[in-house]
Amino acid sequence: MKDQNPLLSVKDLRVHFSERKNGGFGKPLSIYVVNGVSFDIFQGETLGLVGESGCGKTTLGRALIRLGRPVVTGKIEFAGQEISGISNREFRSLRKEMQMIFQDPFGSLNPRLTVGQMLGEVLLIHGIARGDAARNRIEELLDIVGLNRDYFNRYPHEFSGGQRQRIGIARALAVNPKFIICDEPVSALDVSIQSQIINLLKDLQRDLGLTYLFIAHDLSVVEYISDRVAVMYLGKIVEIADSIELYANPKHPYTRALLSAIPNPEPGTKKERILLSGDLPGPLQIPAGCCFHPRCPVAMAECKHKEPFLKDFDNNRHQVSCLLYE
Repeated sequence: MKDQNPLLSVKDLRVHFSERKNGGFGKPLSIYVVNGVSFDIFQGETLGLVGESGCGKTTLGRALIRLGRPVVTGKIEFAGQEISGISNREFRSLRKEMQMIFQDPFGSLNPRLTVGQMLGEVLLIHGIARGDAARNRIEELLDIVGLNRDYFNRYPHEFSGGQRQRIGIARALAVNPKFIICDEPVSALDVSIQSQIINLLKDLQRDLGLTYLFIAHDLSVVEYISDRVAVMYLGKIVEIADSIELYANPKHPYTRALLSAIPNPEPGTKKERILLSGDLPGPLQIPAGCCFHPRCPVAMAECKHKEPFLKDFDNNRHQVSCLLYE
């Protein structure tokens, strides 16, 4: 896979928002939520992105497809084309190629529109189909995501959470995208429904050749669906590797702590839990040096003032940002 050109390539991506102190009258501050992130995603693969809530995962995903209004710097290439510097008008043509599945399946759907109206609106806006052709395409989409065609005239409140997420998936598929950002698509669902949605996403990837950025905090789900996994902490990627390699041989202390929290499926066996001290700092209190050092169980004196960078291991199959390996 690494011999291919990446479908999506991100270099030194930084996302920041401006905020004023003292009730809005103070000097504006730049709050970096994503701070120098680089990674590649290859055609047909799933890159899992994990980390605690507040580490910048969702902000990163939304910045890739220009949702919201943050200030974004760095370089983003999609299918060999640099898209970070193009205008919003030029970017609209890429909307069909890059789609997003949202965390809240109810909040992401318009409660005033039926399923047919919602999906028909997508087809109409992008000039894909209208009239009978749109109806046929919508029914095809309902079949693909495992919903009854009779749901065409129903409203979002008439569905269960799992069914709503299937509608969200159908909406993303309506424009025949190459790349889909899955922003914690199963975290709001019951465990039994989670497995159905995950298996649906895997089937769609196999059948349609899709590429995913899969954002989640459930490490068991990420292990099951991902080809590679990136671990994020305070706006930075601290480790990235093939899924099997990362789960078997985690190098960064933060990754080890996250993996130690996964419940052991073997009854009666104990698992050593690595407990981190303190809470995730806010974006205005990012520590100097290694941003993880105040919570790191193996921090050294130099971690307080020296910033680590991603270092390659195993022929670039495993990268880690930690002074223990420098």
